[in-house]
Amino acid sequence: MRNFKELIKKAKIMKKKNLVLIGAEDIEAVKAISYAYEEGIISPVLIGNKEKIQNNLKIVNKDFDIIEAENSQQAAQIGVRLVSSGAADLIMKGKIKTSELLKAILNKEWGLRNENLLSHVAVLDIQNLNRLIIITDGGMVIKPDLNQKVQIINNALKVANSLDIEIPKVAVLGAVEVVNPDMPETEDAAILTQMNKRGQIKDCIVDGPLALDNAINEEAASIKEIKSPVAGKADILLVPDIHSGNFLGKAAVYMANGNIAGIIIGAKVPVVLVSRADNAQSKLASVALGVINS
Repeated sequence: MRNFKELIKKAKIMKKKNLVLIGAEDIEAVKAISYAYEEGIISPVLIGNKEKIQNNLKIVNKDFDIIEAENSQQAAQIGVRLVSSGAADLIMKGKIKTSELLKAILNKEWGLRNENLLSHVAVLDIQNLNRLIIITDGGMVIKPDLNQKVQIINNALKVANSLDIEIPKVAVLGAVEVVNPDMPETEDAAILTQMNKRGQIKDCIVDGPLALDNAINEEAASIKEIKSPVAGKADILLVPDIHSGNFLGKAAVYMANGNIAGIIIGAKVPVVLVSRADNAQSKLASVALGVINS
């Protein structure tokens, strides 16, 4: 896919999904589901303080189903149980702490946990790239070790496949293109590349370390004489830590006029995330991304 319009188009031709918004006191999240509802891709249920939610619905001029919750912990339990029972297909995070939401998702009795690591996958729509780019993990795992990086790649591959990328190209990012013992991230990158070559990471092409410029720009890769099937053509950018992923995503939005969509993946269903600062297109794209991955 080249842009969010194509992402939303795919979501619209799929079966409509039942979405639960946990913490629907958040007006930006309510706006997001309002856009998605108008496009016909979700049927929402809003959970939280009924009076505040009703005020939000007046702002968007909608009349969605509401389930009253006394606090955010109860809202999380109600929402997760709806999904685990099969009554809903995916979750959206509203006005609730991530830690509270994850506690409900990971509940051993009625939660949505499985053997997978939960990680954040961001998708960027930047006009001059003419393709969607995935960044991971800029929102969940603070400083992943080697094994966690393998799981983060596998989570991102599922999202890439949903974007119709059959054999994703994964660039393991670093500040330089060579292995430097003083930069542990470059050593991890080399190991991940070798694991891919030996079939330990499947259904993709992994290469690294690669700097950002030669990961996404073919001319930059050519100038540096980097010969790689990933260089200049990366679909997935695996960042060293949450800080670099967060900086990179926000820089793309605020310095390159891009749009961003994001979900947490790894549980039985995706969790949709929107930022208060996201524009309408990004909010709708985040919900659409959750829909095509549920």
